[in-house]
Amino acid sequence: MRHSNGIRRAALATTTVTAVAAAVTGILPGTAMAASTTTSTPPPACPASALQVSAWQAAHPPVGTGTGAAVVQFTNVSRKTCVLKGYPTVAGAGNTPLKVTPTGKAATVTVRPQGKAWVKLTFVQVQGEGDGYCVSGNTPAAYPTMVIGLPHSGKHQVALKDGWWAQCDNKVTATPVSAVEPS
Repeated sequence: MRHSNGIRRAALATTTVTAVAAAVTGILPGTAMAASTTTSTPPPACPASALQVSAWQAAHPPVGTGTGAAVVQFTNVSRKTCVLKGYPTVAGAGNTPLKVTPTGKAATVTVRPQGKAWVKLTFVQVQGEGDGYCVSGNTPAAYPTMVIGLPHSGKHQVALKDGWWAQCDNKVTATPVSAVEPS
């Protein structure tokens, strides 16, 4: 009997604590507590003025003859966190658009001040030296700069740090913006 009194006292104490908690929080026993109703506004898209853009030849171009790759880096030079998302548009200097084939899954990348995000561009490379040629028979194109655009973040004219943009067929495969630097 003594044992059952202890159980009753514990049950009574639990009921009392639950009732007090319900009175303080306004939540009735047996009801689920709602998730927090406070929401934070996500950072805005990075404006073109917030981004410094640079590019270089990728250390590891895709396996296969005639393919080249470049890494394009976007640095947030503003004092505010912003976001980048999506696939780039690409055009040669003089506004010659290249057909972009997206690869991979796009995700929103949050870029803090001085933070960086990247895309990797893969293209059919010009073969040979000075008077290069395209395996496809098309006329090679060489650009001192490319215009790289990102959704809601403007277009940016950028030169390769280590050469010219030389490609064939006016096509490029592009990864989405990433928080991980491609090689």
